[in-house]
Amino acid sequence: MDEFKEFIIKFLKKETKLENIELEVPPNPEMGDFAFPCFQLSKELKKSPAEISKELAQKFKPNEFVKEAKTIGPYLNFFINKSSMIESAVHNALKQKSKYGSSSSGKGKKILVEHTSINPNASPHVGRARNALIGDSIVRILKFQDYKVETHYFVNDVGKQIAMLVLGAEGKKSVTFDDLLNIYIEINKKVEANPEMEKQVLELLSLLEKKDKTTKEKFEKIVGTCIEGQQKIFSELDIHYDHFDYESKYLFDKKTDEALKKLEKTGKLFIDEFNRWVLDQKGYGLGMDTPVLVLTRNDGTSLYPLRDIAYNIEKMSKGENIVVLGEDQKLYQEQIAAAMKELELKAPRVVHYSFVLLQDGKMSTRKGNVVLLEEFMREAVSKASDELKKRHENVDVKSAKAIAYGALKFSILRVSPEKNVIFDWQQALSFEGETAPYIQYAYARISSILDKTKLNSKADLSVLNEKEEAEIAKIIAGFPDVVMKATNELKPHLIASYLYGLAQKFNEYYHLHQILKAEDKIKDARLLLISAVAHTIKNGLMLLGIGVLEKM
Repeated sequence: MDEFKEFIIKFLKKETKLENIELEVPPNPEMGDFAFPCFQLSKELKKSPAEISKELAQKFKPNEFVKEAKTIGPYLNFFINKSSMIESAVHNALKQKSKYGSSSSGKGKKILVEHTSINPNASPHVGRARNALIGDSIVRILKFQDYKVETHYFVNDVGKQIAMLVLGAEGKKSVTFDDLLNIYIEINKKVEANPEMEKQVLELLSLLEKKDKTTKEKFEKIVGTCIEGQQKIFSELDIHYDHFDYESKYLFDKKTDEALKKLEKTGKLFIDEFNRWVLDQKGYGLGMDTPVLVLTRNDGTSLYPLRDIAYNIEKMSKGENIVVLGEDQKLYQEQIAAAMKELELKAPRVVHYSFVLLQDGKMSTRKGNVVLLEEFMREAVSKASDELKKRHENVDVKSAKAIAYGALKFSILRVSPEKNVIFDWQQALSFEGETAPYIQYAYARISSILDKTKLNSKADLSVLNEKEEAEIAKIIAGFPDVVMKATNELKPHLIASYLYGLAQKFNEYYHLHQILKAEDKIKDARLLLISAVAHTIKNGLMLLGIGVLEKM
């Protein structure tokens, strides 16, 4: 729709002398395709918005893009030329193919995206997967817009949770990835029952920070086992990382000491009554009774915030940064941003997400009430295979995985990041409603139709006069705007919602109108239209990390 909007904006800028023109979309299609609110001109021109709208309407001359400008109350509403719009949308989608929807807005720009970064202490649960799914989709969207993207995973390999896991693994000959969750749950129970064990955990951390060789090897072995296992799971979901950044690096190469020295120069660093280094954060509106950021323990060993600041200093030296974090990290991230400001450095742009909840509450690795991502993936593939068996004799495992993993990703990505996802096994795996299989099936249906005939690229699209055809073309034409909005706001759910709307509109059209049995001229035009739908669905699902199938 860009060329249509540009024409309208050019006309309005000329007639109103306004620099910034904001167009709205009327709530009812019968009221037009775009609307310009005239309120902002009322005070300056000392006229009512309705009068201004009438005067502008009289100056407008119809052309190939817009057939009419009509006054509706205080708005000037524009009705675009449906035939031109259909032709533009279809030809753009078919010409640009896998790049349709991209504005190349990131060309020549670099962005570092840090996501997932879950504790390497167990197999991840579905709740933790939300971070990876959102992060991966953001990476895909940015790459689609031609940004050069580096994907990073910050490995918390020296924290208290890892020390507890090392303690829990003491005396065991070998520890596999599958053992880690039970070990972690058990050691948590033991520490809760016997607080004296906390000293053993802290002693391990102290030995690690002093570079005790044996302790260091124990930590590395546990963390290595976990990262390898986690990486295997995420790779299965086609989620990959360019760099694993280990927290220990910032400890052992003295980057934490360097960060402390830099913070000391701000005049805000002091030693508190507990003999800890803390950063005074008064004046940043953090809403805390005692706004300080604790950076070390009383024995001088570093805490996560200090290592994180060292990491952020390094990351920000590489350029623009995005980090995906749970909403429970909001205050903490504000504290990190305040610390970075004291150092006169930018902080990363943060995408916060809410939790994935079970029907009976929040998942917790420590308590063990989780749906493991790996378990869910297996269950999802099994369910998808059963669905495929109803339709085909032979079940392709690759197809089952595309449906299963698509269902998982879409069920989480379709929800706006700031809202909770109430996780429901049955709903996530459903082949009906707002799900990935529903959208994948629309694509497969179009592929099946196109397999039975040949496309005539020179077909006359002006014969497409049905209301639904213009509606489909308008949705296709709006795809680049949706991708741009998702890019600017870092919200993949906008693309998920768009795709469901497009699939719905196609299915409605498919049931109302003949395609292969239509008269030749109309058939050829309709085939081009649905081919454009297929390209758009494929590109949109790719941005969510979801594959398409030619048959379902």
